Amino acid sequence: MKTTCLSLTLAGAVFLAAQAFAGDRAPVDGAEAYFIGLSDGDTVQTPVTVRFGIKGMGVAPAGVEKDGTGHHHLLINRPALGQGEDGMEEYEYGLVGSDNLIHYGGGQTETTLDLPAGEHTLQIVFADLNHVPFEPSVETEVITITVTE
Repeated sequence: MKTTCLSLTLAGAVFLAAQAFAGDRAPVDGAEAYFIGLSDGDTVQTPVTVRFGIKGMGVAPAGVEKDGTGHHHLLINRPALGQGEDGMEEYEYGLVGSDNLIHYGGGQTETTLDLPAGEHTLQIVFADLNHVPFEPSVETEVITITVTE
């Protein structure tokens, strides 16, 4: 019983802490996320190297609180930021990692993906130290690439 109460208390504390951070950070004016060397409509071979760019802000690992910084997230084959079933609310308390939403919380600026042959959509979202998108969000348009083997 003590373990259950402690678990519920910790879960509640994490939830409240996440609420405190939700959407409370503004990006630097004019900040822009972009793909480096990859454009909408490109045909590429697998594995695919994706390079992330950010203009007007710096990159810092998740958890590092420094004004004007954040880190990259990559949305793969999923709705654009704020366009999912729950709209922007699905990201309000931080971007939740999955096979289709990858965190680069170490401050990485590129990745290599083993995508199967076919069409794939990609979007970069730049978020704060807590994985929460800035308000207004700093993101790329969704691009579509075709992967060949």
